[in-house]
Amino acid sequence: MSKTASLARGRFFVVILSKRRDKVSEFKDKDDVMKTFRTHPIGIDQGEAVLFSEFADGGGMWTGEGPRERRKSITFSQPFRSVPVVQIGVSLWDVDTSSALRAEVTAEDVSPEGFTAVFRTWSDTRIARIRAAWTAIGEVAHEDDWDIS
Repeated sequence: MSKTASLARGRFFVVILSKRRDKVSEFKDKDDVMKTFRTHPIGIDQGEAVLFSEFADGGGMWTGEGPRERRKSITFSQPFRSVPVVQIGVSLWDVDTSSALRAEVTAEDVSPEGFTAVFRTWSDTRIARIRAAWTAIGEVAHEDDWDIS
């Protein structure tokens, strides 16, 4: 029976799986291809970010119509070894309820260092502010890794 060890480093966690349990897999978004990690150290980073707040100043998300988008760069607390899997969702929304709520939040341009959180809406939907919560899971360097460069 293998044991799992977790080391907390701020909000970044490293999970070390013993006895060659190095094939941790997850489904990637929309393509049913399983992501397999080559090594056993796995990092989990998480956070929240206000993507915009436009009620007070009459910004386009609150006063506009049609397709609208806001982007925010997110940097991980430490780089991953390869591109991680990122899960993102809305953790706070402040919206006008006089029309239908139409919205999408996605993680784009994911790299080992971070990603871009993207919020989109369209038609007559009015959004005052949005906060997104995210979790990234992927390979991380281990102190026993060899650097042969």
